Amino acid sequence: DTLTTTAVVASVLAGKPESSLMLLALSNGAEMLTSYAAEKARTHISGLLSLGQRDVWLVEETPDGEAERKVPVEEVRPGDTIAVHAGEKIVIDGRVLRGDAAVTQASITGESAPAMKSQGAPVYAGSVVEAGELVVAVEKVGGDTSLAHIVHLVEEAQTRRAPVQNFADQMANYLVPVSFLGAAIVYGATRDWGRVLNLLFIDFSCGLKLSTATAMSASIAAAAKRGILVKGGNYIEALARTDTVVLDKTGTLTVGVPEITFIRTAAGVSEKEAVLLAASAEEHSVHPLAVAIQKYVEEHAWKAPQHRSSETVGARSRRFLQENGVADEEDLSAAVRGKNLLYVARDKKLIGIIGIEDPIRPKMKKTLNQMRRCGVDEIVMLTGDAKAVAAEVARAMDVDSYHAEILPEDKSRYVNQLKQRGTVMMVGDGINDAPALAFADVGVSLGGRQTDIAAESSAVTIHSEDPARLVEALRLGQRTMHLVHQNFKATLLINSSAMLLGALGAISPLAAAAIHNTATLGVVLNSCRVLAPEGGVFARGKTC
Repeated sequence: DTLTTTAVVASVLAGKPESSLMLLALSNGAEMLTSYAAEKARTHISGLLSLGQRDVWLVEETPDGEAERKVPVEEVRPGDTIAVHAGEKIVIDGRVLRGDAAVTQASITGESAPAMKSQGAPVYAGSVVEAGELVVAVEKVGGDTSLAHIVHLVEEAQTRRAPVQNFADQMANYLVPVSFLGAAIVYGATRDWGRVLNLLFIDFSCGLKLSTATAMSASIAAAAKRGILVKGGNYIEALARTDTVVLDKTGTLTVGVPEITFIRTAAGVSEKEAVLLAASAEEHSVHPLAVAIQKYVEEHAWKAPQHRSSETVGARSRRFLQENGVADEEDLSAAVRGKNLLYVARDKKLIGIIGIEDPIRPKMKKTLNQMRRCGVDEIVMLTGDAKAVAAEVARAMDVDSYHAEILPEDKSRYVNQLKQRGTVMMVGDGINDAPALAFADVGVSLGGRQTDIAAESSAVTIHSEDPARLVEALRLGQRTMHLVHQNFKATLLINSSAMLLGALGAISPLAAAAIHNTATLGVVLNSCRVLAPEGGVFARGKTC
């Protein structure tokens, strides 16, 4: 603004008022176009996540049964029951009471493939019923829905500035005196007001500041479109620098739902008998391994035998069996390692071993390989699980190192150690991950089962269960910073060249103003490329 005001005053004093009028016209015109482009980037997310549907089918009890009545969404309250038909958008968070439907919930998870919803499944505002019908119990409405929370996070993220934005502002401010100094030198050397106006008509601040801010806003919007919530531009920049990834095991590298993987029994004992005896003993337990047994029995439609009484002793080790005189006459436990094992004994004799594993999350190995191609040098696994189980997962995932049987505070200590030699991204999903997520340069909570405290402690929240979103986040950060650096170079090169030509008298003040404003608009539009479809944004990057 200082440069523009000075240029207008100078053009009037030089007897060239038409130059000042043209400068203002070009300046205002370019500013309007630039503001429009930047605003499109900032408001892009609102269009992606808007409900766009103001009515809902309220299900009410009548003397003849149930009836549906269309009401404004504002009248719906938690506890109500609504019906959603094919092609309609779900406008509340709730749980399916009955019905089956294919639901696209890309606005929440970023996954384009529809998810099948049936009784008991959660549904979210902003998702669309592609086929089928659902009757849903309303749990959250309006500002309490997941969709509203996402919009709030994205809007709040716009206020968190990246370090590169502060650098752009400082650099732009430092270059303003350079323009004045150049104008003074040119006037002293040539006494030519036309050349002086050339230097005053050109500045660097517009291109540097606007393009960087637009790139960050566009990047946050593009991430949200993919179900990746980034809580500020500073984390976009940190994602671009990430060279170390720390992963929790349970619920992150693995699915987080244990299941039976093998059953080994003594002679004369069937697998069904061993499992049913275990299920009877575990009938009232809520331990994850007990739940895996119960689930296996339910899936096979078996019925566990009744038991008179049971006692929880807090041990399931082989040593416990030996201490209680249980003999492994057939050496069933030989060559079994890296598993969670349940031993089933009857009458002081081991009759079966049940192996239970938390399966590796699908696509996780591929994701880790892609991370390495994105410039990640070190991948570390942290877990509170047993060393044998951790070693098996670490071997399968080919991580660089792992630490097992550690407490939550140990996780944050390891993260701080790794931060001494690089930029750390920590990925987790539980309460025990929260301290480490908060200490990392970029904390990422992954998956639909993540806890609220993990989501609050993290810089990036991914609602999808697909680990490929982690690679997309890294690529987006790198792509954004690549465009920012492109804009820096283009702004400095074009404006410096125009200033040089102006000082030499090779161009007119009108041409100088046109070059400057066109360059500013160009770099802002370049920043908007982050909003391009997936092939342009995520498939290409500087380092992956």
